[in-house]
Amino acid sequence: MLHIFIFAVASFVLALILATIGQFVSSIFGTYVDSEKVSPYECGFNPFDESQRYKFDVSFYLIGLLFLVFDLEVSFLFPWAISLSWINFYGFLTMLVFLIILTIAFVYEWLSGSLDWI
Repeated sequence: MLHIFIFAVASFVLALILATIGQFVSSIFGTYVDSEKVSPYECGFNPFDESQRYKFDVSFYLIGLLFLVFDLEVSFLFPWAISLSWINFYGFLTMLVFLIILTIAFVYEWLSGSLDWI
């Protein structure tokens, strides 16, 4: 328990030191805001009027997020499969509950139509 407390304090002190150094360097060099730097560009040209207000379909992001969630969930299966000979029945039941929850979530996403984006 003491190791965790020392690690947390060291992380907080390191974050405080880095933030202080960042503020100090920023105050020395200042911030220079150039109008060309903050203006929008499309390959060096001013943006066209018709390209500014298109509605963007968020289905691509939804599919990407669902892939990440279910891919990370499946990555928990590998250590479990490797240590299956060493864990007892409680470890097996824990993973069984995990897989049941994962299956219920996948069926819910499937039935709600979140995967029907094509």
